[in-house]
Amino acid sequence: MADKRKGMHGASQPHHSSAQSQQEESEDSSAEESLLSSDEETSWISWFCSLRGNEFFVEVDEEYIQDDFNLTGLGSMVPNYEYALDMILDVEPDEPLNEDQQEVVESAAEMLYGLIHARYVLTARGLSAMVEKYTAVEFGRCPRVYCAGQPVLPVGQADVPRTNTVKVYCPKCNDIYYPKYSRHCNIDGAYFGTTFPHLLLTTYPDLIPQKSQQVYVPRIYGFKIHKSLMQRGAPGPGASSGSSGAPATTPPSAAAPASAAAPSAPAASSSRKK
Repeated sequence: MADKRKGMHGASQPHHSSAQSQQEESEDSSAEESLLSSDEETSWISWFCSLRGNEFFVEVDEEYIQDDFNLTGLGSMVPNYEYALDMILDVEPDEPLNEDQQEVVESAAEMLYGLIHARYVLTARGLSAMVEKYTAVEFGRCPRVYCAGQPVLPVGQADVPRTNTVKVYCPKCNDIYYPKYSRHCNIDGAYFGTTFPHLLLTTYPDLIPQKSQQVYVPRIYGFKIHKSLMQRGAPGPGASSGSSGAPATTPPSAAAPASAAAPSAPAASSSRKK
C-alpha cells in the first residue's frame, strides 16, 4: 500500500501562512511513518481515513459498499471503477499493477470512496458516525466572533466532483467558511455534498443551536454609520455633486414649449432600438 495520496482538488483554496504549512508537513511525515510501521492487516478504508487531512471522513461499512444498489451511477463517474472498488475492499487484482497503474487506481479509489462517503453520511449509520465527530468538534469551530466557538459541519457547494473544495457550515450564523487547517482545503466538497449538514440537524434537532442575535455595527468615532454610506459608489459625507451644490442632472427648462422637442422624439427612439 502506498504511503502517499493524491490531493482532492476543488475550484478554490484560501491562503495559509508558510509557518503553518511547514508545521503540517512535519506532522504529515510523522503520521506517514507511524502508518508504515502499523499493522499491515489494516483495511484500505481504515488506512485512508487515518491519513492526516482526512479527519472529516468516517469509515464506510463494507456491507454498504458491497451492495450494488448503493453504488448506482458511480461506475460512469469514476475511471477504472472496478479496480478502484477492489482496492477499497482489499481485493487483490488478478495481475499485479505496475507503479503507474497503481498510482492511477489509487487516485480513482479516493474519488470513488469520496462519492460513496457522500451517500453513506445520509444514512442513519452514517449520520450517527458524523454526529460523534461533530460533538467532539472534529470539524472545527465557526470563526465568526459572535458565534462564540460554535462547532461546524462539513458541506459541499455542489454535488458534482471537482467543482468546489469542502467548506464548513455554521448552524448558528447559517453561513459557510473555509476549514481552519490547510490540510482540509484540498478535499472535494462533493465528498460531503450539499444536503448532509442540514439533514443531520433536522434528524437531530437537539443539536440545532440558538441563532446569534448579535450583529457587528460599524462606527466612526462612536457614531453608527448610515447604511447608505456603506454602499459601493455612495458619495462621502463631504462630497458634492457640483461646484454650486446643484444636482448633477439639470432638469429640462420649464420655459421651453413641449412641442419643440416632440418631432425628434420618434426618430431618437427608433435609433435606440436599432
